[in-house]
Amino acid sequence: MADVFRGLNLLETLKESVERNKLSEVKDAVEDLLISRINLAVVGEPGEEKAALVQSLCGLGPQDGGAPSQNGVTMYSTPQHPDFHLWDLPPVPSAAPFEAESYMDRVKFHRHNVVLMASAQAPAANGVAVFLEALSLQQKTVYFVLLHAGNRAGEERPDQRRRAGLATLAAHGVTEPRVYVVDPSRLDRLDFPSLLQDIQRDLPEVRAHALLLALPAFSSTVVAQKKEAFQALVWAAASLSGGLSAVPVPFVASLADSEIAVRILSRAQASLCVDDASVERLARRQGAEPAKIAGLRTCSLSAEVTKAEVKRRLAAAQSDSSISSRLVGMALPRHARSAGRSFNAMLNALNGAIEEMAADADRIVTAVLAFQK
Repeated sequence: MADVFRGLNLLETLKESVERNKLSEVKDAVEDLLISRINLAVVGEPGEEKAALVQSLCGLGPQDGGAPSQNGVTMYSTPQHPDFHLWDLPPVPSAAPFEAESYMDRVKFHRHNVVLMASAQAPAANGVAVFLEALSLQQKTVYFVLLHAGNRAGEERPDQRRRAGLATLAAHGVTEPRVYVVDPSRLDRLDFPSLLQDIQRDLPEVRAHALLLALPAFSSTVVAQKKEAFQALVWAAASLSGGLSAVPVPFVASLADSEIAVRILSRAQASLCVDDASVERLARRQGAEPAKIAGLRTCSLSAEVTKAEVKRRLAAAQSDSSISSRLVGMALPRHARSAGRSFNAMLNALNGAIEEMAADADRIVTAVLAFQK
């Protein structure tokens, strides 16, 4: 767990803030992890494969439309992730002469945190010009994606397409080119996992966290990453609880603890795609019975996060002091360690809930992937 916080640069910040009695800074850190807007754009020719990629990235089905905007731009979002917007951008024009800056201004290229330049063919010259212009403006999170459904007769193998794409970029003057071959309907296959890893490395940490939590739970690996991210958030909230509740009321979950716990678990429910709406959309995409997918859930919080259940878990955890004092010391400065009981309760209750919900998500993902084979 400490490794997660070293990656997020959060644990030491929390300890220093509590040490200086700057609880507002701790609250801000938790808010940054709970709420962070992310704009992901997909550039390319309209068609079945691009539409499938957009739907996969949002966890939507073919019948789920977006909101048309200006200049051929469409925005997709879901109620479960109101801070995540996916923008379907028109293709880069192929005509000459071409001004990359003009195209980028027209589609508001710069407002997007991540841009995927997706095509079924090798990158075109004008698309490379947009990429190079973005790099010159320090917008580094732009990536070339070759869509490979694998069902077209005579289509090259993924490794052949990757090599051809890299050669094209190198020929147009791109140094250290990167190309990702992606199955638009199966994000668990081909290069998308490595693309996601590179995006997370290139983004600021809070944005990388936001993107991970907003994407669908499309593989067991992603479920595990989401679980780890939420456990990091739980540690932060528990540290906040410890700093606030120096003399916790025995066996009674505080109002502040229960409110932040409900927010965290509600976010986890949506991110892990175990809520009713996500399960129904997933079942619809796969042609499966929603009740059959929903029946894989064993945690009550996967179906519904209620304040009563969260308070019950917090109260039960406050009566259990099984977590070691060493772990309390890792999270809290010395003068706040009298608050260890409140820290223990939040950490135990929420980590237990996250484990159960992630187990439900993993069962659902495993069943869906088996259904797709």
